[in-house]
Amino acid sequence: MAENRFIVEVEPSKPAKDGKPSIGPVYHSIFAKDGFPPPLPGLDSCWDIFRLSVEKYPDNRMLGRREIVNGRPGKYLWMTYKEVYDIVLKVGNSIRSCGIEQGGRCGIYGANSPEWIISMEACNAHGLYCVPLYDTLGAGAVEFIICHAEVTLAFVEEKKIAELLKTFPGAAKYLKTVVSFGKVTPQQKEEVEKFGVAIFGWDEFLSLGENKHFNLPVKRKTDICTIMYTSGTTGDPKGVMISNKSIVTLIAGVKHLLESVNEMLTVNDVYLSYLPLAHIFDRVIEEAMINHGAAIGFWRGDAKLLVEDIGELQPTIFCAVPRVLDRIYSGLQQKISSGGFIKQTVFNFAYALKLRNMRNGVKHTEASPISDKIVFSKVKQGLGGKVRLILSGAAPLASHVEEFLRVVSCAYVLQGYGLTETCAGTFVSVPDEMNMLGTVGPPVPNVDVCLESVPEMGYDALSRTPRGEVCVRGDTLFSGYFKREDLTREVLIDGWFHTGDIGEWQPDGSLKIIDRKKNIFKLSQGEYVAVENLENIYGLVPEIDSIWIYGNSFESFLVAIIIPNKQAAEKWAGQNGISGNFNALCENPHVKKYFLGELARIAKEKKLKGFEFIKAVHLDPVPFDMERDLITPTFKKKRPQLLKYYQEVIDSMYKNAK
Repeated sequence: MAENRFIVEVEPSKPAKDGKPSIGPVYHSIFAKDGFPPPLPGLDSCWDIFRLSVEKYPDNRMLGRREIVNGRPGKYLWMTYKEVYDIVLKVGNSIRSCGIEQGGRCGIYGANSPEWIISMEACNAHGLYCVPLYDTLGAGAVEFIICHAEVTLAFVEEKKIAELLKTFPGAAKYLKTVVSFGKVTPQQKEEVEKFGVAIFGWDEFLSLGENKHFNLPVKRKTDICTIMYTSGTTGDPKGVMISNKSIVTLIAGVKHLLESVNEMLTVNDVYLSYLPLAHIFDRVIEEAMINHGAAIGFWRGDAKLLVEDIGELQPTIFCAVPRVLDRIYSGLQQKISSGGFIKQTVFNFAYALKLRNMRNGVKHTEASPISDKIVFSKVKQGLGGKVRLILSGAAPLASHVEEFLRVVSCAYVLQGYGLTETCAGTFVSVPDEMNMLGTVGPPVPNVDVCLESVPEMGYDALSRTPRGEVCVRGDTLFSGYFKREDLTREVLIDGWFHTGDIGEWQPDGSLKIIDRKKNIFKLSQGEYVAVENLENIYGLVPEIDSIWIYGNSFESFLVAIIIPNKQAAEKWAGQNGISGNFNALCENPHVKKYFLGELARIAKEKKLKGFEFIKAVHLDPVPFDMERDLITPTFKKKRPQLLKYYQEVIDSMYKNAK
């Protein structure tokens, strides 16, 4: 690794000792070669991030949403930093008048909106834990989070109230106040009050704190500001406790990093808020925007209308998960292929020219200005015309999509990596470095990183190409799992957070994520899947002898290879007038449909989440065996070998299912 350009070694490697695996050298970013960036003056808490920006930029646009005129969307209407601040103080007084003191827990449930941020800032002001109620995991998880975190007051998007009511009576043990971001119907009021819970519309709630004044408590860096529940890989969600220190440290690191590559955020930046604020990725990006006095505009909550919202808002910073960028890529490819021979030829020539120059080290702005003006400006207009930075996170971005967007978007396209436990950004690629395609770049400038060997998987952190579990140390780390010290001890060892992801250092000092330590993987929308747990559940279908479930970070759904029970399959076929031997039955689409139905039935019965449902199956009449190296002598599945053996089948399942 002597030739690396983007990391510096700060501690030597440690060979294996006393049964512990070997550990590679400890590195941090070249942008932190003289030490980590110092804390930003006056920033001790998330409240300070907002408060100081209100002092510096009171009249700047802060939060915007589209006005609706006669049912049609119009321009963005904006609230200034000072206007938002005044409402935040009212909301804070109203919360406190409900008897909630520092350290109390307030839930927020619903899509991103100005009220979401206002409620969050009111929590920050009074030292309350902001607890996002996980919007995509359904009522079961919402009830679990309310009870586990002991949430006493919940802010709720108007259309989510009915969903919240499903958590009663269980949640009513803790939840005493519900605040709608909009209005409340008399029926809802009646239903909620049956459980001894008070419910308020937004304006009604704001009036609760009128003529009351509560002093803002002193907030320390070590205080918890949010508990973010992550979709647990098995069982219940885990509450990740994030302190003020984690977020303000990350903000200082992001600021330092962007300044190091001459891409600093400014008061003129505009951000589109559509990725869920319930996740750390969007939360810290919005905190960074607020820190710079920038503007945050909210989408209307409909993926089909996202492009229209982008066109109206004209953001300068665009964050996305790979699924969104995949859609943009597919849409552009479609337009190119339907544009006729001449347009295609011109596009392909411009693309090849600019890509070649970028690969030779020319900055994207200088690689082919004529191509940008004549050919790629249309793509830029499709993203509003002003985007200068596109950041992808939450799951891996396919290299061909990343390369394409780097060339045609006329913006920097950076891929990042991080977890809720590391306060999002832990690695991010560097602008104008084409060699970093397919990697997550070097570490951000405020963490130490090392790889720990995983001998049982054949990964050696001390080999010529260092590979191992990615371990992170620094002030951005979480403060533990709420009420789960046992789980905290498993992953936080001697100050190092063990991510469970397997990384491979590249010669330039960037990192490539190549595997997962346990049989757990992420789908393209960022949800974790614990595959062994699912196989145990789906294995309860009596007609199935064996099942291997597959998914990866480039796809949004699961597929499976099933070894059907021969007698059961033949019996069902006979009852349904389907003829043929066992091999023929395994090929029959009606039989496949029947097995998919059985899988769906057990998934519903066991209350699996939507992304855990299997969308396509292949029936194999031949059981997994040792002869083909698909299982061990103790009948454990060899997943890499299964993937290799069934690769073509899997590719065609994904293709056909789409």
